[in-house]
Amino acid sequence: MVVAPSTVEVVRSAGGWLFDQVMAGWDATVLTADHADPRPLRILGARAVDLECAMAAPVRGPGPQAIAVDADLYGLDARVRRMVREALEGGVADVRLWGDRCPADLNSGVGSVQHRLSVAARAFKAQALAAAAAPTGSIDVTEVFRSGELPHVPGTSDPEPAAL
Repeated sequence: MVVAPSTVEVVRSAGGWLFDQVMAGWDATVLTADHADPRPLRILGARAVDLECAMAAPVRGPGPQAIAVDADLYGLDARVRRMVREALEGGVADVRLWGDRCPADLNSGVGSVQHRLSVAARAFKAQALAAAAAPTGSIDVTEVFRSGELPHVPGTSDPEPAAL
């Protein structure tokens, strides 16, 4: 699952990672706040869902196995923060954030993780950016995310270490 304010932001910041996960057999859902054309996400193999609808709907079935979140949206939306924390507490193995700022409520141990895009991911990301009418320029070979651990909250039991 990917959570971001816009389709263009998803494609620009996590599109290659998203494509590579889909090619590895994952079902990918993207929650965005905009109501943009879903075609760029379909090019990457993902399904577009409205963020507001998804946040208002009751959770059914198993949770996501991986989450990538725009760090600015994480900082602005308490529902997104809660979703990320619940995923970490539930043992989701791969939780990533992208953006310039590291959220203040995360451990100082949060570090950088790079995903090296496959050749196909770079090609499909370029096509998705073009479909979103975003500048394509040159597609970087890597996408950079932040990863770390969920900090301990006083008054709760110690959570198992999990990736963030």
